[in-house]
Amino acid sequence: MRVKRLVTAMVLAVTGVALPATAALAGDTPPGQEKPGHFSFAVIGDIPYGSDQLAAFPGWIGQINAAKPEMTFHVGDIKNGSTRCDDGYYRQIKADFDLFTGPLIYSPGDNEWTDCHRANNGGYNPLERLAYDRSVFFPNPGTTLGQKPITVSSQAAAGFPENVQLRQQGVDFAMLHVTGSNDDLQPWTGIGRTAATPEQVAEETARMANAITVVHNSFTDARQRHDRAVALFIQADMFDPTYTPAWSDISAFKPLVQAIVDESSSFQGEVYLFNGDSHIYHSDQPVAAGSPWLTTYGITGSADNLHRVTVDGSNNNADWLKVTVNRPGAAHVLSWERVPYL
Repeated sequence: MRVKRLVTAMVLAVTGVALPATAALAGDTPPGQEKPGHFSFAVIGDIPYGSDQLAAFPGWIGQINAAKPEMTFHVGDIKNGSTRCDDGYYRQIKADFDLFTGPLIYSPGDNEWTDCHRANNGGYNPLERLAYDRSVFFPNPGTTLGQKPITVSSQAAAGFPENVQLRQQGVDFAMLHVTGSNDDLQPWTGIGRTAATPEQVAEETARMANAITVVHNSFTDARQRHDRAVALFIQADMFDPTYTPAWSDISAFKPLVQAIVDESSSFQGEVYLFNGDSHIYHSDQPVAAGSPWLTTYGITGSADNLHRVTVDGSNNNADWLKVTVNRPGAAHVLSWERVPYL
């Protein structure tokens, strides 16, 4: 993981719609919200960061519960990148996760395993921490967390219980385990590694291949059912607008980006990508025709129907994202707003 910028929270409640990232004029009704649906879900990530947020986290969960979303997605990073990866911390977060009254779908972020080699994280072997994370948060593969868990399609048989699929309201949802730190191909310098180890490369290769399989499966299912949208959730910001990445920061993401472009461009519905990692709310179309990211990654084709949303995180954790699945006939399948924590 690159050093993530800590910036102050700016706007605490902004409505997002599946359009290029331009704000609606004051007083306008954003397209897609004129026919609001009854089904909503929450998206959070990069939370809690530090002792103050850890103390506030149960209260924030209570506020999300009070809004009664049908489910919540946590896109990873349950701690910051400079605190220890000790067993007790994972158990504490699991106890907090148990406070969600609805289903919780979580995927490990880089801070809770890939970056645990750092001395200030405890100098752990990241693969050992990944195994421990899975033992804590995925005790019942194919079943979500939360007080009212639901059944999901899990890739546990392939060794990836965190990669799951589900379908609600004509939308196909998929959580993909893809992290910062170039999806864990950056060296574990904290334990004396100067290059990625064979075990590290093998793990990433297998995990990325599984994530791509989940993408293909999700779109195949959506086409067969004539569904309205596909929504993907990952931790890594593969299109981070806050800095100019080196190829060593993003090279691992290329096959996934190509797979998403290929599937999206041949899908008649809308596609949404929710991620964390860069900590600052952002809404754009990173693989639309003419996007510089297509050149950066060397991608063939483009996908104008994909809309990406980055959720606030780190010290920008002043809000959570409430996403509504709109009724058929609305301008867009999904619409969203940033709901401030009180």
